[in-house]
Amino acid sequence: MTDWLLAALVDWGLPLLGIGTFLSCLALPIPSSLMMLSAGGFAASGDLDLTGVILAAYIGAVVGDQAGYQLAQAAYGRLSTRLTGRRKTALALARAQHFLDQRGVAAVFLSRWLVSPLGPYVNFAAGAARMRRGAFTLGSVTGEGVWVSAYVGLGYSFAASIATLGEIASDVTGILAGLVLMAGMALWMRRSLRRARLRAAQSDSPPEDSGALPRSGPQ
Repeated sequence: MTDWLLAALVDWGLPLLGIGTFLSCLALPIPSSLMMLSAGGFAASGDLDLTGVILAAYIGAVVGDQAGYQLAQAAYGRLSTRLTGRRKTALALARAQHFLDQRGVAAVFLSRWLVSPLGPYVNFAAGAARMRRGAFTLGSVTGEGVWVSAYVGLGYSFAASIATLGEIASDVTGILAGLVLMAGMALWMRRSLRRARLRAAQSDSPPEDSGALPRSGPQ
């Protein structure tokens, strides 16, 4: 599928690129980062227009973010049931929710490019949590700007090494996403242990003296 998409970029160009970034923001398995790298390389060779590549990828990504947010906000119950049907997806959604709770707008911004595998799930978590659309949009438009300009720029600058760049970028983002998930799990475990210790301490403490005098037994 990846080879077909990259070959089709030459024929379908900008519309295919925009559709690819849109669908990837809805958690569909589209190699959008590699598509942007390739489109940047095609722009360097003159097969595609650089400005058009940037705009198509950016508009597709921003609209995809808004679609994911709106979908989760409008139909959270049914969407949540479908997403949590698989253990891996449920775990990613839970981590995205934790990431969002901890950092808010910064989480949306960082999940666009630094930990992009979490991006679609942050979209769903933000919509389900009724995050303010203005705050979500601010993180989305700025973060997608970094994501698109970085990948298209790399493809344009290093057109002869697209495959190598794609592998490196995939490895790095995967490692970063894994580190974020591990950090979220560690924080969750720390809080859970703290709550368990607090409950244990409360259950072991003696009851408070009510101040009533003990009744004497029968004489």
